[in-house]
Amino acid sequence: MNTATTTPDHHPELSGSHRTITTFALEPGFLARRNWFDWLFALAVVAGGAFAFAQYGQYMDVYEKGILLGAVPAAIWLGWFWRPLRVLMLVVAGAALLGIVSYQGSLARADNVFWLKYFLSSQSAILWMSMLFFMSTAFYWIGMFSRNQSAAMETIGSRLAWTAVGMALVGTLVRWYESYLVGSDIGHIPVSNLYEVFVLFCWLTTTFYLYFEDQYRTRALGAFVMLVVSAAVGFLLWYTVVREAHEIQPLVPALKSWWMKLHVPANFIGYGTFALAAMVAFAYLIKQHAGETRWYKLAPLWLLGVVLCFEPVVFRTKAAASGSGYWAVYFGIASLIVAGILLTRRHIAGRLPPLEVLDDVMYKSIAVGFAFFTIATVLGALWAAEAWGGYWSWDPKETWALIVWLNYAAWLHMRLMKGLRGTVSAWWALGGLVVTTFAFLGVNMFLSGLHSYGEL
Repeated sequence: MNTATTTPDHHPELSGSHRTITTFALEPGFLARRNWFDWLFALAVVAGGAFAFAQYGQYMDVYEKGILLGAVPAAIWLGWFWRPLRVLMLVVAGAALLGIVSYQGSLARADNVFWLKYFLSSQSAILWMSMLFFMSTAFYWIGMFSRNQSAAMETIGSRLAWTAVGMALVGTLVRWYESYLVGSDIGHIPVSNLYEVFVLFCWLTTTFYLYFEDQYRTRALGAFVMLVVSAAVGFLLWYTVVREAHEIQPLVPALKSWWMKLHVPANFIGYGTFALAAMVAFAYLIKQHAGETRWYKLAPLWLLGVVLCFEPVVFRTKAAASGSGYWAVYFGIASLIVAGILLTRRHIAGRLPPLEVLDDVMYKSIAVGFAFFTIATVLGALWAAEAWGGYWSWDPKETWALIVWLNYAAWLHMRLMKGLRGTVSAWWALGGLVVTTFAFLGVNMFLSGLHSYGEL
């Protein structure tokens, strides 16, 4: 809001006094601030939604049609709210359409068409995503320690992260189409198994980080956040090889529901932002303990850091044992990374944003995650009532989801009501990732129940 101060002409009623009148110039309205590209983007989204409705509306039930109609204004709002998403959405839509059209109704073309074989088939795109996430992490860390080219290295890391998100989305959309090529009764949105939701986790976590990177004008946190994304990619690659998880499988009866399209993405927005908050908390503690010389004071940070990079090697299951050599190398790399962070903590602390910024990012990440996790929990209860006849059954997955919800509800309560800040807040957020990881993976490995279709 702009202000202007003027002195009025003298009038009889103002004689003998000097009065100042402040006038306010109102900013243009929300729609008035839109430029031509905003409106072109909105037109493209509407056209895409209309095409999808005309082409596939006959295969949708009333709920799916409602989701599609709601997705159009939501996509427009997101693109207007954070403008980099406009380019991402348009590029992803173009690449995914090219991939879909290139199949010409036959999965066999995936091995014969050049750009399908090497770029745009779902498996190729997701492999590109994996490599780009690893490269992004490496460039962020190179930038952390580079004296002269730090900004350039971090910029490359950020661009690679954006590209990886794009490839993940292309792979997801093309995989959705591929599932219908396998069989019209098999086709489903690709958020139904560990392979698919790990892809979802990777791009959602990265996208939320990129938003905070843009808002706070700092790329130093990318080095930390991309570690947890790379850890997820490491699990994804192992899971692909050991279980051939990239193969499209029919849905189990319990998952044949439109609720899945809402419940799972909302759930993983929670998981992703909780993981993001944990890595920011890790950075907070590194910066706070930069001058600490007593190693026994750093021991808990070392041990928890190893656990965060450890992934499911801590779970002694037959599935994990089958890849013991892979996980031995994985654990060794993770240990070296954490040791390197602790040894160079003073230098890293100097590159990180102020503690107040780290604390704010941590809070906003948890607040967003908690909101979506709450929505996902309510949707899950409604889905359970439809599928199993009851809203809540104390299934292990449901119980641990409740534990996660209570953990972050308590964190937010302590912050908003009691002013929780600093070390305790950061350790709590970091420890919350252990709880969340067990709810996500540990329940699938150790426990059985109504959600046993997600067993590792």
